[in-house]
Amino acid sequence: MAMHHHAEQTPAKHAIIMEQSGSSLTFGELDNRSRQIARLLRSHLAPGDRFGLLMENCPAYFEISWAARRAGLRWVPINWHLRAEEVSYVAGNSDCKVLIASPKLAAVARQTAASTPAIVACYSSGEGFDQFTPLAQALTDDLGDYGAEREGIFMFYSSGTTGHPKGILRPLPDAPFGTPAAVEQIMHSHYGFDHDTVFYAPGPLYHAAPLGWTMGAQMWGGTAISTEKFDAERTLASIEKHRVTHAMFVPTHMTRMLKLPREVREKYDCSSLKMVVHAAAPCPPDVKRGMIDWWGPIIHEFYGSSEGSGFTVISSEEWLSHPGSVGRVLLGIPHILADEGNELPVGETGELCFENVDPFEYHKDPGKTNNYFDQRGWAHTGDLARLDEEGYLYLAGRSSGMIISGGVNIYPQEVENLLALHPLVADIAVVGVPDDDLGEIAEAVVQLAQPVADLAAVTEQLKAACQEKLALYKTPRSFRYVKELPRLPSGKLLHRYLVKPKPSE
Repeated sequence: MAMHHHAEQTPAKHAIIMEQSGSSLTFGELDNRSRQIARLLRSHLAPGDRFGLLMENCPAYFEISWAARRAGLRWVPINWHLRAEEVSYVAGNSDCKVLIASPKLAAVARQTAASTPAIVACYSSGEGFDQFTPLAQALTDDLGDYGAEREGIFMFYSSGTTGHPKGILRPLPDAPFGTPAAVEQIMHSHYGFDHDTVFYAPGPLYHAAPLGWTMGAQMWGGTAISTEKFDAERTLASIEKHRVTHAMFVPTHMTRMLKLPREVREKYDCSSLKMVVHAAAPCPPDVKRGMIDWWGPIIHEFYGSSEGSGFTVISSEEWLSHPGSVGRVLLGIPHILADEGNELPVGETGELCFENVDPFEYHKDPGKTNNYFDQRGWAHTGDLARLDEEGYLYLAGRSSGMIISGGVNIYPQEVENLLALHPLVADIAVVGVPDDDLGEIAEAVVQLAQPVADLAAVTEQLKAACQEKLALYKTPRSFRYVKELPRLPSGKLLHRYLVKPKPSE
């Protein structure tokens, strides 16, 4: 059912509530506001054009996203943790013609607008600043008709292994506004999302799953709870206060809730929960068992990618009988391939590929697109995995070396490229190491150019160099110093020798 139907039938029902501030939008307000913004955007943009959205989690994020969706546009949610140069790259690479930013991010927004000549209009979600006109001031009722409402689509940027994020450009949906996307259909048919749903998602809205699933809850007429910043105890309080029925977490969220003192956890009534889903990073088995013991067999997991290549699901009962699995495939046909490209038998580990996936391209990078899809049209995920005889999928690692820290992707080469030229560094490698809180963290293994007496001071210099050019979350959490990095004569790094053994080994 299209969102505007909910506005007609239940106009006073909350579509979104912000956890900390309590600010909210009803379906009536969301429908009216998104119509106005759609008209404004279409005065600058043609169907399929891109505009950037640089904002923290807030109600306006949904007004603008629904406006793009009903106006047949592509909107680019930009990670607001990125540095100005990184934001400018995304805006320029995606061909954004309009930039909508929050006043809280004014400094980055004005630098981005100044360095992106293609941008023809700038708007602020709140008070105006510089050339950013307040949206409220720009919205009028005489902007004219913007044509038949057709579905738009977001254009996310995933981190790149060579230092530049990759724009995932999908075909514009050939569907009228209100047509559920594939994941929204799964939310309804597989997880029971409907008009009685109260959905809690603490993740940042510039990520695909938090934004996609929150809008999906609204698509089916449910109320969504979004948070400005995750806090473990406040999450439990919100579940009790709003009688949350469905929730989405990453493993780090669940770890932090489990670490709360028992008396704190037992203080809150979470019995309204019907389904909790987690994704984005491998979940430690003890954490998953702990959540099932606490909340019951309502813990679900899915595996997917920003590219939309394949989708698996697994319930608590299935996971308990297939521990470590991420489930069976709902979308796509899985194949496990050896390095030579031939298919491996059941039980053997190789690269996970999917057949029968929706097409997309990496914007302005046909080489990466061609590397992702082979001659058969199969999508190469870069993940190592195996399938058992029942069709359950087990992940075994990432061939790209990507690090997932607290549900956020960190690509080692981006950090390595930056520190490799530092005068104190002779050689550098960045690896993922286990962490009880974040799942894994980035650790820089450094071969110094010359011996130094004060390694702590060196560490601070290298951290500062990272923080000057990269987002804070990409900076390695720890630094380890070695005499020489293990490399073959060809220069290939032997990553297996960089992984520190567990104390028991």
